[in-house]
Amino acid sequence: MNPIPEPAFLPMTPREKEKLGIERFDIIIVSGDAYVDHPSFAAAILGRNLWGAGYTVGIIAQPDWRSDHDLTQLGIPRFFFAISAGNVDSMVNAFSPNKKRRREDAYSPGGIPRRPDRATIVYANLLRSIAPGTGIVIGGIEASLRRFAHYDYWSDSVRQSILADAPADLLVYGMGEETLIAIADRMAAGEAIRSIRDLRGTCWTMPVAEFRTTDTTGMVLLPGYPGVRDDPAAYARAYAAYAEEQDPVRGRTIAQPHPKTVIIQNPPRLPPTTATIDAIYDHPFTRSAHPSYKEPIPALETVRFSVISHRGCFGNCSFCALAHHQGRIVTSRSEDMIAAEIEDITRMRSFKGTIQDVGGPSANMYGLSCPKWLKRGTCPDRDCGPDCPSLTIDHTPLVRLLKRLREIPGVKHLFCGSGVRFDLAIADRSEYIEELVRHHVSGQLKVAPEHITPHVTRLMNKPDKDSFEEFRKRFAEIQPKGKGKQYLIPYWISSHPGCTIPDMIELAKYIRQTGLAPQQVQDFTPTPMTRSTAMYHTGIDPMTGEEVHVPKGRERQIQRALLRYMDPANYPLVREGLISAGRRDLIGEGKECLVPPERRERALSGKGYTSSHVQNSSRSTPHRRSPAPKRSGHGSGDR
Repeated sequence: MNPIPEPAFLPMTPREKEKLGIERFDIIIVSGDAYVDHPSFAAAILGRNLWGAGYTVGIIAQPDWRSDHDLTQLGIPRFFFAISAGNVDSMVNAFSPNKKRRREDAYSPGGIPRRPDRATIVYANLLRSIAPGTGIVIGGIEASLRRFAHYDYWSDSVRQSILADAPADLLVYGMGEETLIAIADRMAAGEAIRSIRDLRGTCWTMPVAEFRTTDTTGMVLLPGYPGVRDDPAAYARAYAAYAEEQDPVRGRTIAQPHPKTVIIQNPPRLPPTTATIDAIYDHPFTRSAHPSYKEPIPALETVRFSVISHRGCFGNCSFCALAHHQGRIVTSRSEDMIAAEIEDITRMRSFKGTIQDVGGPSANMYGLSCPKWLKRGTCPDRDCGPDCPSLTIDHTPLVRLLKRLREIPGVKHLFCGSGVRFDLAIADRSEYIEELVRHHVSGQLKVAPEHITPHVTRLMNKPDKDSFEEFRKRFAEIQPKGKGKQYLIPYWISSHPGCTIPDMIELAKYIRQTGLAPQQVQDFTPTPMTRSTAMYHTGIDPMTGEEVHVPKGRERQIQRALLRYMDPANYPLVREGLISAGRRDLIGEGKECLVPPERRERALSGKGYTSSHVQNSSRSTPHRRSPAPKRSGHGSGDR
């Protein structure tokens, strides 16, 4: 086993490899992100945990896929290459919701894009040609959420499982620290990687001929590909079937036939204990980019001094894949280890006193639990939430944690910036909301109501408008002394399945009444392995079988415009939507109107009237710095 202590940075170059006295790495991590030694970046936390388990690890970050040079500079590993597209799916990272190629990549030096589309497939095929006899393990958000046949928004088609396109031996889904160590342990004991077929949290391929003679008793058989490709109803059935098996306690093995192979998913890995998750984060992270980079990594700046408090999210929002990646069972780190991490941060020369965030997928799920989770798993017929009598909704542990953390010497400010689940906050009559607003809001608190009309929030699996209104009222009643006015920063989504133009008009009216205008428009983007994406592709809610309206084409443009109805550039589309919905009463000069008459718009345009005039005069919240990563949960959730 590896006798070399953890280095300041995991080695990226032959020179670093030589300096550490390493002849051949045990594992080499290939990532579509730049290497940042921070626990929110997958290569860093996976690599350090492998190193801590006794394995030498090299990192190849953002290799040039047009030649073999970058992929061969560290040699061939003893056990396997571990490939990830990065913290974000490479297609989500490269394209906007309107399928326009982005000019920037927050996970690259200087924000300059350096990764290929469908990076996992590209890297895996190159490495298989370079090292045909070496193990290949794929993982990360891209591989994890494309493990079955899936609708791909960017090609507008149903693609095969990524394992049918990427020549990998294993796919690790979910959070991969323990799983990668288990693979390495078994290979170190002499097992061939292709023989590892029973490991939780992994998918693998079985030859079609072998599958025909396999006893499938106890397996869940999904509709195969190309059946799900050609039949939307079959796709919806497949989604519903595998969604039911993503619980680590009651989940079963799943098989999905493909023309040339069969995809097998073993049950999810059991959630880590508090001691395990404490150990995962107990490494000497420098919280900086590798010194070889000459330009900053934009995504680092938003999380450099943030701390992850827990994993898992039982919110189960329809458009979010966290339930399929981190799971619905929450595991919280110990108060002592979180405090120790922040104490380490305060000793860093670059720390100026502000902890940017303490949280996880949802800031206030820390310490929440259900006695059934580890015995019977999450309930198959209901979601966890305020209406469940078994779920312990008590923010006392979180309040105690926050009070302790802000008393640490050197901490001037400590914020909760990873989003608050407001229905949980109002369900607990403890001091949490007051504690949060008085001490842990930087002037702006992010919340995600997403929509207000009941049938849309039901399809989104989000709390209703009344819950948000109660939270908004309580938030407004608490204004800390010595601070300026606190603002809520809402996330709203346009064009979600089930949402119509009249629904967006109701949301626009609500925004006008409350002043909760978004600074950034969020048009629904269908990403792999979510219930909302299944609805978008099929027009069917896979969990109920009901037909669902799907906004596309011109309607998506109109819905998007209605979110920013106050921008003169959007007036024509907003007016078109109002007329189509029979709401001409909202066109005019009155206080209740959303847009002025067309003749008024022409008059204003002649005076150089721009959208900035509206932004400066509206009741929307002050401008905030745009976050670098996409909204995919806390950074660590994307491994």
